[in-house]
Amino acid sequence: MAMVWQRMRQWPWAIGSAIGVLVSVLVLMVRGMGWLQPLDLDLYDLMVRWDARQGPADSRLTIISINEEDIHRQGRWPVSDAVLGEVLATLKSHGARAIGVDIYRDIEVPPGRAELDDVLKTSPNVIVVSKLGGSGIPAIQAPPVLAGTQQVSFNDVLLDPDGIVRRGLLFQDEGDQVAYGFALRVALLYLEHEGIRPQPDADDPQRLRLGTVTLSPFEANDGGYVGADAKGYQVLLDYRGGGFRTFSLTQLLSGQVPSDAIQDKIVLIGVSAESVPDWFHTPLSSALSPGEFLTGVTLHGYLVSQLLRAGLQGHQGKRLWPEQVEGGGVILASLLGGVVGMIIRSPWRYGIWVAGGIVALLGGAGVLYRAGWWIPAVPPVIAWVSSTSLATASVLKREKNERMMLMRLFEQHVSPQVADSIWKEREQFLEGGRPRPQKMIVTVLFSDFKGYTAAAERLDPHDLLEWINSYIEAMALVITVHGGVVDDYAGDGIKANFGVPLLDQTPDAVARQALAAVRCALMMQDELQRLNTEWHARGRDPVGMRVGICTGPVVAGTIGSAQRLKYTTVGDTVNVAARLEGLDRDNIPFETPANFCRILIDGATRNRVEGNIQVESVGQVTVKGKREPIEAYRVVGSPHLPRGDDERQMSGDA
Repeated sequence: MAMVWQRMRQWPWAIGSAIGVLVSVLVLMVRGMGWLQPLDLDLYDLMVRWDARQGPADSRLTIISINEEDIHRQGRWPVSDAVLGEVLATLKSHGARAIGVDIYRDIEVPPGRAELDDVLKTSPNVIVVSKLGGSGIPAIQAPPVLAGTQQVSFNDVLLDPDGIVRRGLLFQDEGDQVAYGFALRVALLYLEHEGIRPQPDADDPQRLRLGTVTLSPFEANDGGYVGADAKGYQVLLDYRGGGFRTFSLTQLLSGQVPSDAIQDKIVLIGVSAESVPDWFHTPLSSALSPGEFLTGVTLHGYLVSQLLRAGLQGHQGKRLWPEQVEGGGVILASLLGGVVGMIIRSPWRYGIWVAGGIVALLGGAGVLYRAGWWIPAVPPVIAWVSSTSLATASVLKREKNERMMLMRLFEQHVSPQVADSIWKEREQFLEGGRPRPQKMIVTVLFSDFKGYTAAAERLDPHDLLEWINSYIEAMALVITVHGGVVDDYAGDGIKANFGVPLLDQTPDAVARQALAAVRCALMMQDELQRLNTEWHARGRDPVGMRVGICTGPVVAGTIGSAQRLKYTTVGDTVNVAARLEGLDRDNIPFETPANFCRILIDGATRNRVEGNIQVESVGQVTVKGKREPIEAYRVVGSPHLPRGDDERQMSGDA
């Protein structure tokens, strides 16, 4: 499993895709539990409000609303049968095409029941309401005089768990008969005059067709719903349009309603008085105006208008994608988020991409809604944000670990500038979470004490370690200043590499690193002279130093376990540098006792520093492990600058 993961790390899109699949599965599971339904419905309400006021008021429908003033004038509620009969007679005389009465009349409200019954029996275009009831709510019957006729309908309203009306019920199978909804009965009366009658769909006879439009019944998991009550034949309510012409009961009875608001129109009669509980929360309400309700008669008016648009104008209403397609959208958003999260790599880019994705998903959902499609956007948005966040966090955590690993390997032995360069080039530098082995041209430096053994025998362990540490600390600083990387300590010995781990292998770069190594050796010589002065003042004998430098190909990489890694170089160049440092210690002595430092370089190094460093040949020498002798040179110094200026230039070149 670890090997599979390591291989996947080489292809970020693979890890991002794996994260995307995992997140999409979790999001779909959460959605399937219904936990996202409230968010989806809130977003749906927002789009309904955004789209609701498109178009003018529906001029085919007029509402007669009984308000508080009307009740005060009548002196009672409900209004009497006589008043209701007078209203129906007035509307009938003015030529109303269909009249819907959204007021219960299961019991007599005297006076005037005989007159009301007579109007109802002689007016087939009048539809009155009953209530189906159920779930503890009692049923309410229609006026007895209309029992068994097609003038009876139910006005039950479907409430979602949050108390908002988003769906309308067209008809309900009552076992022995089918009960028609109030809005459907009224709309069919109007459409019949236009030659449009309800028909079964040719492909699915269980579906209702009005004109050219088949009304798709609501299913339990449509849109953002999960396990909703889908009994009967339901449709999503469309709240488009600017409302309806509305007049009061008093205006109608006093002749103040213009005839063009009644003749050949649908007229709905209902109540809007605040003292009568017939108000409903709809998507048109908002967080800023939670008290904005619609009356029951207005609610039915929106459904009537929706049915008229379907039958006469071919308006489809809101269509829905299949669940499989919606699930595919969640998976796609999650996969894209995972892949993008593996690429962006920085917090500020993460913010831009996440915000851009949210805007694109929500904006796309809004555009599709205006085009007639309800696509739940909350699951893909959550999938996008989650997968992008997880992938980005994974990248940042991995890079943090890699940076910590690199810094553990290098930060104490290279300059901050080199450490930053290493991190910037990490894509070329790392493989499987650690530096990849690379063949490079490098300059290797070895240094060692002369006189260490004799001095160590005279010092106690504490003083010995203090002495060695002061030397090591001073020399490591000199190496770091010159851009070298301290590779290893072995007692009093130091190994350093110049040209690693950076990947600039141009001839000029290799020459600069070789020159930096030789100048570093010269500064180490000066630093040792300073240390000898301090040590002499404390009663210690001065020591010398041997340095061997070689330039050539090496293999650079890490060795060790995951708990303890070491970045090092291996190869013939390393061996030659080590042999030059310890070469024939008696045959190539220090020039004079005062000249306490011997710096030997090979011919490849000499060729790269020629003209900048003064050297003298010591001839061909034989080193262990090499069949053929090599040309060796002793470094004398810089021909251009005095020692103090040479030191300053070395610091600047680093």
